[in-house]
Amino acid sequence: MKLLLVALWALTFTAFAREQTLDFYWIDSEGGGSTLIVTPEGESVLVDTGNPGGRDPQRIAKIAREVAGLERIDHVIITHFHADHFGGLAELAELLPIGTLHDKGVPEGSPDGKPQDMRWTLMSRPYLNAKVAKRSTLTAGDEVTLKQPTRGPKLKLRCLGANQKFIKAPEGAAQNPLTGSVPPKAPDPSDNANSVVLVLEFGDFRFFDGGDLTWNVEEKLVTPINLVGVVDLYQVNHHGLDTSNNPVLIRSLQPTVSVMNNGPKKGTSQSAMDALKSTPSIQAMYQVHENIREDRENTADKSMIANHADSGDACAAHHLHCQVSDDGKSYTMNVPSQKHSRTYPTRAK
Repeated sequence: MKLLLVALWALTFTAFAREQTLDFYWIDSEGGGSTLIVTPEGESVLVDTGNPGGRDPQRIAKIAREVAGLERIDHVIITHFHADHFGGLAELAELLPIGTLHDKGVPEGSPDGKPQDMRWTLMSRPYLNAKVAKRSTLTAGDEVTLKQPTRGPKLKLRCLGANQKFIKAPEGAAQNPLTGSVPPKAPDPSDNANSVVLVLEFGDFRFFDGGDLTWNVEEKLVTPINLVGVVDLYQVNHHGLDTSNNPVLIRSLQPTVSVMNNGPKKGTSQSAMDALKSTPSIQAMYQVHENIREDRENTADKSMIANHADSGDACAAHHLHCQVSDDGKSYTMNVPSQKHSRTYPTRAK
């Protein structure tokens, strides 16, 4: 009997060891940014750390430990310096060991150009003093070095831009036919416009995360030359606010699936939802929260929303999960709180 149990354990371990998927977890920071990525080799990348104040760092640590099975975060990438994206870093570093911290360079003064901003001085101090093993500055074209899978396709995480400077267009690239099709908005002087832009590739699968990139800069990213190309999964910029999600960007990326890390009263703006719904390639739109404002803009299928308005006053902080197959040929979107699961074939290449 003992030998049989050992044999069964060995078979189970072997089967588990063969599964080298790429996993994404969108953690509920209620309109903040927190996207946890676990590579096929078990290496972890957290893009943004939510707000300070205990709630978001604790939620990130809980998902990391209890759902993703992590004991440390190998890489943290901060897209820009607004509190809902970088504010939780110092507290998270007290809860979990952090390897390399990547950002676009910490501003000496206010990231939004406000002179003598004491609030920025106070907010940035914990970030500058946070316990991390190493710090790195990302610029356009840089790659975050990740362990390559022992089996399966190549994994690549690349910074396409930061501080409104983007990679160079390939020589001889064709002009994007959508150039000039949508009028610009007023210039954005905030640090949102300076967000780090990331694309992660795993074989044929491609994922886009543009932080809180805003309307006019989104257009520069894809016109007159589309510097991103086509993606499978689009993380909705800026939580779905109307200062972002230029239709030219979304239609140029041609995603199959969108994921919005919004709050119950933040994001899901009319213009962003219209841009997503009018993009022919999009088959499914996922949200971390149901919009409970009077406008009630939400994805059509409520099973694609992790946290619902009728779930009670206390937010249960449910997450969204995406698992990319070990060959990069398909990916499955899961909404654990709704028992929803749907698989999509990759199509980016």
